[in-house]
Amino acid sequence: MHVSHGNRLSRARARVGAALAVTALLCAGIAAAGPAGAAPKAAPKAPAAPADCSAAYKIEQTVDGGTTWRMCWHYNTYSGLILDKVSYQPKGEAKPIPVLTTARLAQIHVPYDDGQAEFDDITGVEIGRYLQQLKTSECPGGTIKTVKVPDRGNVPGLCVTTRARGHAYRLNNDESTSGNGKVYTAQGKDLLVYTVNKASWYEYITEWRFSSDGTITSNVGATGSLSPYDFDGGDNRGWPIGKGDQAKAESHSHNVFWRLNFGLDGSPKAKVEQYDSKVTPPGTGGGSPTTKTTRTPVTKELMGDRKDMRWWRVVSTAGKNKDGHPRSYEIVPGASQKHAGRPYTKHDVYFTQYKKCEQYASHNIGCPDGYPKSVDQWSNGETLKHPISWVNIGYHHIARDEDQQPMPVHWQGFSLAPRDVTAMSPLTPGDLAGQNGRPPNGS
Repeated sequence: MHVSHGNRLSRARARVGAALAVTALLCAGIAAAGPAGAAPKAAPKAPAAPADCSAAYKIEQTVDGGTTWRMCWHYNTYSGLILDKVSYQPKGEAKPIPVLTTARLAQIHVPYDDGQAEFDDITGVEIGRYLQQLKTSECPGGTIKTVKVPDRGNVPGLCVTTRARGHAYRLNNDESTSGNGKVYTAQGKDLLVYTVNKASWYEYITEWRFSSDGTITSNVGATGSLSPYDFDGGDNRGWPIGKGDQAKAESHSHNVFWRLNFGLDGSPKAKVEQYDSKVTPPGTGGGSPTTKTTRTPVTKELMGDRKDMRWWRVVSTAGKNKDGHPRSYEIVPGASQKHAGRPYTKHDVYFTQYKKCEQYASHNIGCPDGYPKSVDQWSNGETLKHPISWVNIGYHHIARDEDQQPMPVHWQGFSLAPRDVTAMSPLTPGDLAGQNGRPPNGS
């Protein structure tokens, strides 16, 4: 069955009422404990990051192996945390290697399965307004930075810390399998930067991880609470929560978009390449299957779809590593359940030519009247000279008893893997530093 028109209105009124209540609390200078909702679509009041950010807006951290990450940050009422001028300097590099000019959330699209509710938590709810104050225990071993949130004032809500990630590498330097040779092994540690923002009954943890080997990972974790106004799902679009089967939590999707503006080696001009590998089964005469990989230059705007053995990389046009290979970063999407309900959610990655006003993947704001509103409409075949990369990761949330109360975090995200950024692994032990290229027997 479908939700009645009256019930749909009650949902919307409850959401607006919650927003008004929270806004009143925030304006009174009280930390909001209740849900945040829709807010007027005023332009963000927070200024963009300065060209060379001050100490308050700078993050610098050295992790294992001597790798140092540097970046600036700023904040607005839509995306919340925005990272600027991200650079990577592994041990052995004389100066930092610029990687990203900016990186941030570009939309969280939340359609409910009954078709009666659909939200844009970035440009509709404006989750940046509802930054949550963090406790010291939520940022172990780190620093909680104060964020100036427009219309609210100072909120201690940005955690900068480090977190163990397990093995960085392991090598038993022995031809035999006895395990008696010299073992090279190390544990890794990431720089972790994160915030928490409310969107109605949900809370989103937006985290960025920077690893010593040059990998960048971003995840959004949804937690908080299931919406109390969405427990009337039918058998084919809801799940019973609690005793019996009367309260069926409405299923819905979280389609999260990121916007990445690369600045590899300090230049916005980059190339995009797509790689596809095809496996051919063995012939009738026996033998082994063969695999052929092809490279396709992406010279015009692209709406890309994931397939087995397909991947993309953004390639520097301004610098090479010590082996003479152009530096690049590979886009590695995480697990995704693609939602086909809107044109902009039908593809996994987009590459568009830079336009200043194209900032949000759907229901974009800031462009002139009549300008297309979503990333799929911007991908119209223009030549790529300064490519912007967009990543879409979907999650279809069919609730379960374990989702209350509070709801355990469910994560969705992607990684950027360095490909030829350095000539060797930046974590290579000193006595293996000469093994660049074909390793000797026994290594």
